Amino acid sequence: MRHTSHTTPDPAGHAPGPEIVVVPHTHWDREWYLPFQRFRLGLVRMLDEVLDTMAADPGYRFTMDGQLAALEDYLEIRPERLPQVTALVTEGRLAAGPWLILADEFLCSGETLIRNLEYGVRGADALGGAMRVGYLPDQFGHCAQMPQILRQAGFEHACLWRGVPARLDRDAFAWVGADGTAIRTQYLPGGYGNAVALFSGPAEALPDRLAAFTETLRPWHPDGPLLAMYGADHTAPAADITAAGLRLATLGEYVTAQDPSTAGLPALTGELRSHARANILPGVISARVPAKRAMAHAERVVTRYAEPLAARWLPGDTAAARLLDLAWRRLIACSGHDSITGCGADDTAQQVAARIAEAGQIGQAVVDMVGASLAAQAPRDHIVVVNPSPVARTALVLADLPESRARLLAPGGEPVPLQRLELAPTLLDETVMDDLTRLLGRVHERELFGLQIVSWSAPGPASDAPPDASATFAEGAVPGIPATFSIVVGRHATTGYDYADLRRAVLEAAASRPGPWLVQTLAEPVVTVAARVTVPPLGRTVLASAPWTAAGTPEPAENAASPGDTGNADDLPSTLTGDTAPAAGGAVLDNGLLRVTVAPDGSLSLRSGGSEVHGVGRVVDGGDAGDTYNHAPPRHDVLADAPSSVEIESVYAGPLVSVLEIRRTYDWPVESSEDGRAATTETVAVTTRAELRAGEPYLRLETSFDNRTRDHRVRWHAPLPRAAAESFAEGQLAVVRRGLTAEGGCGEKPLPTYPAEGFVAAGGLAVLLDQVTEYELTGGELALTLLRSVGHLSRNRNAYRDEPAGPQLPTPDAQCPGPTGMRFAVLLHDGSWDEAGLPRLAEEYRHELLAVPGSGGTPPGGTAPAPARAQDASSGPPDAPLEVEGTGVLLTALRERDGALELRVVAEHPAATEAVVRGPFTAARRAGILGTAGERLEITGGAVRLPLRPFEIATVHLTR
Repeated sequence: MRHTSHTTPDPAGHAPGPEIVVVPHTHWDREWYLPFQRFRLGLVRMLDEVLDTMAADPGYRFTMDGQLAALEDYLEIRPERLPQVTALVTEGRLAAGPWLILADEFLCSGETLIRNLEYGVRGADALGGAMRVGYLPDQFGHCAQMPQILRQAGFEHACLWRGVPARLDRDAFAWVGADGTAIRTQYLPGGYGNAVALFSGPAEALPDRLAAFTETLRPWHPDGPLLAMYGADHTAPAADITAAGLRLATLGEYVTAQDPSTAGLPALTGELRSHARANILPGVISARVPAKRAMAHAERVVTRYAEPLAARWLPGDTAAARLLDLAWRRLIACSGHDSITGCGADDTAQQVAARIAEAGQIGQAVVDMVGASLAAQAPRDHIVVVNPSPVARTALVLADLPESRARLLAPGGEPVPLQRLELAPTLLDETVMDDLTRLLGRVHERELFGLQIVSWSAPGPASDAPPDASATFAEGAVPGIPATFSIVVGRHATTGYDYADLRRAVLEAAASRPGPWLVQTLAEPVVTVAARVTVPPLGRTVLASAPWTAAGTPEPAENAASPGDTGNADDLPSTLTGDTAPAAGGAVLDNGLLRVTVAPDGSLSLRSGGSEVHGVGRVVDGGDAGDTYNHAPPRHDVLADAPSSVEIESVYAGPLVSVLEIRRTYDWPVESSEDGRAATTETVAVTTRAELRAGEPYLRLETSFDNRTRDHRVRWHAPLPRAAAESFAEGQLAVVRRGLTAEGGCGEKPLPTYPAEGFVAAGGLAVLLDQVTEYELTGGELALTLLRSVGHLSRNRNAYRDEPAGPQLPTPDAQCPGPTGMRFAVLLHDGSWDEAGLPRLAEEYRHELLAVPGSGGTPPGGTAPAPARAQDASSGPPDAPLEVEGTGVLLTALRERDGALELRVVAEHPAATEAVVRGPFTAARRAGILGTAGERLEITGGAVRLPLRPFEIATVHLTR
């Protein structure tokens, strides 16, 4: 129920006034202008002081910032304090959690936010109980799905500061999420330190300070006790505040005592990114762009490859489970609002980069475990192709094949369409040795240079040549020219081998003539091919390589292709499954769905259906005199967008994939200042790789350059086919509509630059993304920020921000020197974003098929192991496909939990839809976002049907 008005005795003897509830707390940045370990020293000292105060004063209460990580960091140094911490949390005097980390809500995935809350609640519950308030004190704006995430976790209250619009005039509001879920939200007028000075100064002046505080806060909260947030960054509240006679509480005690109903409260819907009442520091979206790219890659490896593939093919594997836990903890730690944002010191950024890399490496290790397991079930000279998506996919996959077997057959024996891309070099090493026996020191049983020995050859006769090793012996050496001993290696040797045979050949050759010897290591000729493969949902298929004859037709073999069908790129039909295959003609790419032409200035013209646009890909370099928090152009900016030279090269041209490489040279000013840009320029070559694949309606682009200039911003521009007053951007499990302006009012320039995670669309043009990217609609164009180079954490004077956002520390690494690049795809579309199916296209663009060479013992031409061959819908559990269908329905997570499969989906669709789940399960039930089991679900015809509201997140547990 709501509090009614109370009075508190005035310690100075004045008339009683309205009750003020004081929440002693701290805001603790885990890492920021100092790296984590140096900040932790201050954390230990601060919490030592707080815990000593709480031990001496039973009335003292303390809120630890809404994040559990600070307590875990402390207890790692002070493990002897664990009983005291547990007792205080259990008593409700010390508020712990509910988050593990105070994450930036726009620079990590929605699934990372969910796991952050899961880890925080679980860890805080282990200490005695998590604070049941979604406390978001310092995040730089708030994402549209946060109300639903918190409510699905069982929370009835949120509490925040930044991002609320000017029209809000109360300290409580109904925050309505993208799906319509509403949660009562406590706004903090004046921020999380609105009472930081309440106990400063002489005690006799406290009544005046209380009166001033009440006068300021009462308009925001007309009825009931006022919330006084007594705390600041990285400091402990005073130890003697209970002597003032005011009521102390944790934040959770104050907020959860309010009526959780949202009836009658003003409503704010969707994301909160207004500058009206607090800075939201939007430049962090584009600060240290390489970190954003690495974070997105690590999240993708862990969430959409390692975790679901381990759940599918390594159920119950404790090593995989432990590795995934380690990866998640690192990802969550990197999502901090002073971590992935890039607004910390260079030392901090280096540590964040290392943790991101570790998370990705751990995830890849789990993928390798799954790959090794699947590879062991497939013969050598076979390829296992895995589909990470919950729908059947027909897409390209790259494979390296022996040139003599550069042909792939599907499980049914039909040829797989493929295109030869390039032949790998065969000479791996050439070394002159005086003593040939030194060669034996390089060989480890069968391994040499990471490959397996296939054969060898030496001059002169040799006895007992090993027939299985295909050893050959040449004529005697020419006088004065070193004799040659050659070893051929390959990825998978298929011949018999004995190290003793090789050793005997080396010793006999060495004894037959003195050195020097020319030792060559040759690789079996290997060709890289692109194959167009169909793979079942979250399933696999196994392709067999087949040999060639001199005429180009396959040798007779089991399941051989029909005569005359060679599988060569040149012999493929011009259409594949109804799609016209791409072909490159000079500076033109065309696959029947999209036609791309390169203009003389290196920009692109796109034509699809009745839509056409020109000048796509204009690269614009401008000055940036800002900092990691806020972009700020010089007073007299100079934009450089015209290349001094353009070169175009056709890299691949074929029926499945065609690639053009466009190299544009620019002269960019070497640096910028507040006033303008330098007259001296640096020549920079910007390379754009444009790739068009069969069946894809979008053009894949990769833009890269060596950044050798400072204090600047580089953006990629694309004109819109039609005028647009709004954009639609996917991110954090929602699609958000944004206009052309942003609301200002708090001393910060309201730039309409916004984040997008999966795609951004406006005016009939869409860009598919594989990392969080800053974009803006400007002058009838869509602009993506490729790089922003700045040299300070915060500048005391920033033209786009009134006050410093942090200390003015140099950050030379934030200039992002050296090679950099970004990948994305561009397409034209009719209708709205949902009618164009952009969520599904973005899902397919980001998640490539995974190919693993077989390593089993079945020889070529033999019978493959049954589990590796039967990969269609009849293969049965546990390897049967797991399919999720539904308009706009996307998979966000699949993992093993307590022996069941936990599957999470989201409906990225503006209208009600339905998810249909089919797979190898016998029972299903709804679950909460933190894993709590809910209602049982009916299975009809082998499928579970989930009606979904627009943008609803749904979690189900499937029993195998």
